[in-house]
Amino acid sequence: MQAAYITVSVIIMVASILLTLVVLVQNSKGGGLAANFASGNTTFGVRQTADFLEKTTWVLAGSIMILCIAATFLIPNRKASRDSVREMIEQTVPAEGQPSLPANTLPLETPAE
Repeated sequence: MQAAYITVSVIIMVASILLTLVVLVQNSKGGGLAANFASGNTTFGVRQTADFLEKTTWVLAGSIMILCIAATFLIPNRKASRDSVREMIEQTVPAEGQPSLPANTLPLETPAE
């Protein structure tokens, strides 16, 4: 189970880096980095490159979201760690000299004025 969690985490990191690079290459209103590559792109055309980059952005963003949700279910030893913390709390002994509060300090009924 831990190997699956590590694998999904690595895939999320790789997809995040790819998403960052794809967004940086896209052509913005001011030109962006894609302007340097678009001039030499005569085989596919500029419009097909922009469509491909946009589709790639959406696919990577969606896959990152799905992988993050899957990673939450693959976290190793979720129940075991929760139980061990509960046991540690239950086994703690109050320190000597720790004040104890009285059980009931408020009157049951308030007097009417």
